[in-house]
Amino acid sequence: MSAWLPSAPCSRVCVESVGSPAAVPRALLRLAVLLAVLLFGIVLIPVVGRLPAVWRDRLTRLWCRTIVRAAGVRLRMTGAAPPGGGLLLVANHISWMDIPLLAAVRPARMLAKAEIRQWPVAGVLTASSGALFIERDRLRALPRTVERIADSLRGGSAVVVFPEGSTWCGRAQGHFRRAAFQAALDAGVPVQPVHLHYRFEGGAATTAPAFVGSDSLLTSVWRVVSARALVAEVRVEPVLPAGSAPDRRTLALAAETATNAAARTGTAVVETADAHRRSANSKAYAHL
Repeated sequence: MSAWLPSAPCSRVCVESVGSPAAVPRALLRLAVLLAVLLFGIVLIPVVGRLPAVWRDRLTRLWCRTIVRAAGVRLRMTGAAPPGGGLLLVANHISWMDIPLLAAVRPARMLAKAEIRQWPVAGVLTASSGALFIERDRLRALPRTVERIADSLRGGSAVVVFPEGSTWCGRAQGHFRRAAFQAALDAGVPVQPVHLHYRFEGGAATTAPAFVGSDSLLTSVWRVVSARALVAEVRVEPVLPAGSAPDRRTLALAAETATNAAARTGTAVVETADAHRRSANSKAYAHL
């Protein structure tokens, strides 16, 4: 393995266990519906691919929202809609669930690690979506990958990149690596930072959806479908216009700062909600 290969310090120890024996029937139903939605979409990919772009994007967004809902997750999206044309979408990376969440923001080509090709269902789905695969253990292949991303951006496509290079548990975030931002500079397109966050209905943050360490994909999927009242928050930050940064280091830092600021804001909102709830409970007990 290359010393350049991105990694995170997170492991299965970071991840909460949320399932219970009572939740098994509900989880099995969700899993069955999720697989049905995925397979239905895969079958229709050749048909949808022939539709005009505006209808193709609408149906892709609808399908991705349906995937999220089938898994038992509620979607909360805030911020402005991303612009059209070539666009580099960048986000923090926590879970396999991040992929349909970002496609619900704007359908795009995904920069994915080459290993995903071998995954059941997900590998077929990722390849058929026009993903750009990167061999993360081959540093020499990186310039060619950057060139391919830039070509897609010049052609008017949106490309999704997780610049941390690896999944994190959600309680911490890695530094954004700079290579993909060079593609945005070369193509002269804007960058759209997006912050992803998972919590339970009512405010408590959770690491249950995280896909880290030695986790298998099935184990991570099972945690998600077993969870009760799980919420995925997608915060679309203001776009970084083309030409707003002189180099990829500055551009990567600006995008990372935007997502970190969103994380702090989200934490503050949750803490405020918890404080209000505790206050309301205290007042209620005072009347007993």
